[in-house]
Amino acid sequence: MEKTSTFSVSSLYLDYLHTGWHVDQAILSEEDRVVCIRFGRDNEVMCMQTDEVLRKIQKRVEEFAVIYVCDINKVKDFNRMYELYDPCCIMFFWRNKHMLVDCGTGNNNKVNFEIFDKQDLIDIIESVYRGAKRGQGLVVAPKDFSTHWNW
Repeated sequence: MEKTSTFSVSSLYLDYLHTGWHVDQAILSEEDRVVCIRFGRDNEVMCMQTDEVLRKIQKRVEEFAVIYVCDINKVKDFNRMYELYDPCCIMFFWRNKHMLVDCGTGNNNKVNFEIFDKQDLIDIIESVYRGAKRGQGLVVAPKDFSTHWNW
């Protein structure tokens, strides 16, 4: 019997990072754009929905951000370092530096809740880009997500 794997169809349209080396290269090689990496388990519903939103905004943010996806079950190199225990999260990097984002949730290391609104995610990425260009390591999201109940 042939074994099939479950994965997000949307992630097929996003750049996939298959190894720890690929993750490192993605973070190291980008000089002028924010690197957004969706870490998670591809077969989780939350990841599939997040990937769909990321796919839809990819063209709109391509001038200031590049988007990747990485399955933490397949690439475990960063799970402990970045505390990747959530089913799905988005992390941001600028010139090999991890960017922190204050979304009002208490976890500034990553966005670990689902964002359904494309514009909300675009606004967060744009805020990270503007803050990074100014040398900030921590940026405040334009919207407070502390009352966001889908996490």
